[in-house]
Amino acid sequence: MLTMQDCLDYCDLTNDEVELFAEHQHIPDEVAAPLACSLVQTDEGVKLICSCLSDMVSDAMIHGAIEKAEHVLHVYAEFRSAHPLH
Repeated sequence: MLTMQDCLDYCDLTNDEVELFAEHQHIPDEVAAPLACSLVQTDEGVKLICSCLSDMVSDAMIHGAIEKAEHVLHVYAEFRSAHPLH
């Protein structure tokens, strides 16, 4: 069985990216990791994760959670850098 770190290493995702994706999807990290790993294999999947992160920034701003928005923006920027669209 793969560990969380195995999944993260395989698809070049960070723990923060998986945690935020899990939070957005309302699923456990252990479920989110392999799902996100499969999503980053396609441009459509990368776009979906970007959309999730963007939604989280908007939600945080709407609710006045500036620190959360800044954190998600930082994670989003790192994700975009590591997973550019072709």
